Amino acid sequence: MGEAERGEAAPRIRVAFYCANKHEVVPSFSHEAQVPDEWDCPRCGFPAGKDPENPPAPPKTEPYKTHLAYVKERRSDADGQAILEEALAKLRAERAAMSAAFKPLND
Repeated sequence: MGEAERGEAAPRIRVAFYCANKHEVVPSFSHEAQVPDEWDCPRCGFPAGKDPENPPAPPKTEPYKTHLAYVKERRSDADGQAILEEALAKLRAERAAMSAAFKPLND
C-alpha cells in the first residue's frame, strides 16, 4: 500500500523534551495539534519539559510501607493487643468446642 493509496501524510512537527536525568525525547505531533508542556520520558518515566536547562522535577515518592506499618498508623499498641486477645479467645473457644465434639469418638 503506497502513499498514493493512503493519501498525503499530515504535516508533522518534532518537539524535543528533556527530563531530569538528561534524557532527550523527540516525539512528533500533528502540525495542528496542541503540543503539551510536559511529556513522560520513555527511558526513566520522569516528566520531561521543553527547556533542557530547567527540566521538571522528578515526582516525590513515598518510601514503601508494609501492611503492618499502615496498621500501626491506625491502631495503638493497646488496640492491637486487645484485638489479638479477642482473636485468640475465639480460636481457643472454637478448639474447645471441636475437642468436645470429637471426644465421644475417641472414648
